[in-house]
Amino acid sequence: MTVPQTEDKRAIVANKGAQFSSYDVNAFEVPSGRDEIWRFTPLRRLRGLHDGSAVATGSATVTVPDAPESVRVETVGRDDVRLGTAGVPTDRVAAQAYTSFVDATVVTVAAEADLDEPLTITVEGPGVDAVAFGHVQIRVEAFAKATVVLEQRGSGTYAENVEFVVADSAHLTVVALQEWNDDAVHVASHHVKVGRDATLRYFSVSLGGDLVRLTPVVEFDGPGGDAELLGLYFADDGQHLEQRLLVHHSAPHCRSNVVYKGALQGDPSSAKPDTHTVWIGDVVIGAAAEGTDTFELNRNLILTDGARADSVPNLEIETGEIAGAGHASATGRFDDEQLFYLRARGIPEDQARRLVVRGFFHEIIARIPVDSVRTRLSDAIEAELALTGV
Repeated sequence: MTVPQTEDKRAIVANKGAQFSSYDVNAFEVPSGRDEIWRFTPLRRLRGLHDGSAVATGSATVTVPDAPESVRVETVGRDDVRLGTAGVPTDRVAAQAYTSFVDATVVTVAAEADLDEPLTITVEGPGVDAVAFGHVQIRVEAFAKATVVLEQRGSGTYAENVEFVVADSAHLTVVALQEWNDDAVHVASHHVKVGRDATLRYFSVSLGGDLVRLTPVVEFDGPGGDAELLGLYFADDGQHLEQRLLVHHSAPHCRSNVVYKGALQGDPSSAKPDTHTVWIGDVVIGAAAEGTDTFELNRNLILTDGARADSVPNLEIETGEIAGAGHASATGRFDDEQLFYLRARGIPEDQARRLVVRGFFHEIIARIPVDSVRTRLSDAIEAELALTGV
């Protein structure tokens, strides 16, 4: 049942899985650097998205070319009862985006459909110096199977909510690409609801933009759900790329696996701020989530000086009847042993370093099931490495 936009949902249990949520932007205080969920974010670079001073001066363009007959694409208003099915905003920017969008795009894959080709949804930013708010919902009905590529690109300042509703026994693979221009600021909340015996394969790729902050929240709506979240990000001079995840196990016998990898390089002599990446991974296993099996992993590779990576995995467990749970995180520079091994076999140091970075990302790229996306990512990583000659 969709929560009306005037209703608040307040936590009964004080844990990360029971966050305060509301459609009302005024229900949230203006964030400050003292707030836990904003302490790593450079608020001055949000261009007013967090304090209400950002007003829509443009609009983003959402297109879904070549959708097959089994896919329905609709433009709807805020009164559509389906909006909010996957989740309610849990921070002020998400609530601002919800109260400020004009039209939402709803893409529905019909029950029992099996898409032969990936479905591409493209979001083009509002343009240089323009501000926009948006809302997209992707629905995969019962027993359907689909691969969706969500491409986001262009310029401007853009805040949005994206919903992924995976019905019972459905299978959704989504590849979310943030390939923004250098001037772009993008703040997005991704709300995911995984139904009974449903499967989600979620790939997040952040390469472009001045500041990009993504907040995926996964909720299990029935037993037997399986969610895998894989991420790749590569930040260069002055960029701030932030990933803040929450996987909430509230149903029994569900599985989740999280693997994110990031590389970053900076320029100490640049007038820009240090390159900064942030990864926060929260997994909550509720009291009713017996039989849960979960693991999360984050790895960061710092290529140069002038770069900083923050990585914070968190695991909350409220029942002892689980199959397994764990987390790991590491941040470091090049592995000297790997470089020595390659150079000892006649490979020049610059080529050896490139091979190490390619190998670092290979685990993520190889699992993306879209050939064209894998090629684009490999080319993009090569272009990033060429910036500093690594």
